[in-house]
Amino acid sequence: MTTSTNESNNNLNDWTKFSNYLWFNSDLNIWLDISKVIFTENDIKAIEKRFHNVFQANKNLEEGSFSNIDENRQVGHYWLRNSSISPDNEIRESIDKEVKNIDLFCDQVLNNKILNKEGKKFTDVLWIGIGGSALGPLLLIEGLQKKSIGLNFSFIDNIDPFLINEKLELLKNKLQTTLFVVVSKSGGTPEPKIAMEIIRKNIELNNIDWPTQSIAITMKNSKLYDKAFSENWLKIFNLPDWVGGRTSITSAVGLLPLGLINESLDDFLKGASMMDQITRDDNFLKNPAALLASSWYLCGNGVGARDMVVLPYRDRLQVFSKYLQQLVMESLGKRKDRSGKIVNQGISVFGNKGSTDQHAYVQQLRDGIDNFFCVFIELLDTPNNLNIFNLDNPKDYLSGFMQGTRSALSSQGRQSITITLKELNSFSLGSLIALFERTVTFYAELINVNAYDQPGVEAGKKAAAEVINAQLNLQKILINGNILTFQEIVEQMNNSSPETIFFILRQMCFSNSEYIVEGNWSEPESLSFKKVI
Repeated sequence: MTTSTNESNNNLNDWTKFSNYLWFNSDLNIWLDISKVIFTENDIKAIEKRFHNVFQANKNLEEGSFSNIDENRQVGHYWLRNSSISPDNEIRESIDKEVKNIDLFCDQVLNNKILNKEGKKFTDVLWIGIGGSALGPLLLIEGLQKKSIGLNFSFIDNIDPFLINEKLELLKNKLQTTLFVVVSKSGGTPEPKIAMEIIRKNIELNNIDWPTQSIAITMKNSKLYDKAFSENWLKIFNLPDWVGGRTSITSAVGLLPLGLINESLDDFLKGASMMDQITRDDNFLKNPAALLASSWYLCGNGVGARDMVVLPYRDRLQVFSKYLQQLVMESLGKRKDRSGKIVNQGISVFGNKGSTDQHAYVQQLRDGIDNFFCVFIELLDTPNNLNIFNLDNPKDYLSGFMQGTRSALSSQGRQSITITLKELNSFSLGSLIALFERTVTFYAELINVNAYDQPGVEAGKKAAAEVINAQLNLQKILINGNILTFQEIVEQMNNSSPETIFFILRQMCFSNSEYIVEGNWSEPESLSFKKVI
């Protein structure tokens, strides 16, 4: 990257701006272009001055400061890909040991050294997790798995009963050769716990021994850990208390699926580690995460005034926008800043894929409300077998669509960022993920919010737990088979709101034939309920 020699030139022409602010690293083979973001050199100089504190805060984080204040925890996902920077020998040794254990286990499964009780090789994985415990693995599988290599993956990332039924139906002839992976840091998160119990009951009805085919990824001494240990599950992998779900992809949560599709753990970790190292550079113009965080800040006026539209121009990265939704929105969406001031910060993230977006919502992006900025992700590789035909290369058309969309948006003053990868593999995907993780950390410092707490998530979990408790109480009220009016139920439910009770009753009655209802559903107080005994 070069800088302008003409310090007075505050309104750069397009080519000069592109040339001055294009970042490239030949070891990573990644380009970052922020030239379509609207800024002047003075804007960049002003924001650059603030990065002295940003870089120092990130240094403190990596050295073990307690950044997750709500839970009094360190934030150590950077240590996972370079254990030498972890704050003590115990953590360093545990990281190195875990990577070796995962690598060995995956090798033994793929080479038929670990078999089921009948001596058959494993063919499938049913992955049970939610949030980052599912989005990270899903991104890796869809982005990197090659046809007919490794185990086949299915995911339960929700407790939608139709989803669970669909996966059980899909695997009904392969349950004996399926590994069941349950991911829950605390072991108490309701969604994976409920899904696990349903799946387990079904496979045990098929005379399959759950412990011999099941793997837990959890924190040591969690409820899930104690269960898996006492029942002697096939394997338990550690999810340290200093790793959050949205940054867990370089832990066992991401390494286990990588290994089971025969992708290189070392390459993935090396790519992430190299990007980490590059983004430790306190030279602002040579630090891609600093440039990317500054672009987000400038696009949204420092208050998240524009949404981020992520447009990867390959199907293999279609999940990336969903992955970034959690990483960015959970980290940055905060009501208060560190001083306690109400700021309602955050950046909303959504995305499609190119060139599908060309035929979907680019019309609004170009001509509609200017409330977004785009992040284009371009890949330069193509399958070798498509180059032998004397035909139009689809890669060239994708590139043309991307450049055309980028240009069409820019002509209307719509801002965009372009990230280009030479190819997609374990190494480059590790680098790309690390770039966004570092960018989130830097941006959070710029707007003075804590990227590593999640009070909104905890509030949602608490509210959900209260509703679930109300469901249990309501079932007890109706258990004797007496006819009760809606108002009588409300009176017996004490502190639960009538609206909550209405929602619970409607769900119970339409999903369970044990309940008889009389009255008009559009007039809740006309309803009466009875359980059939």
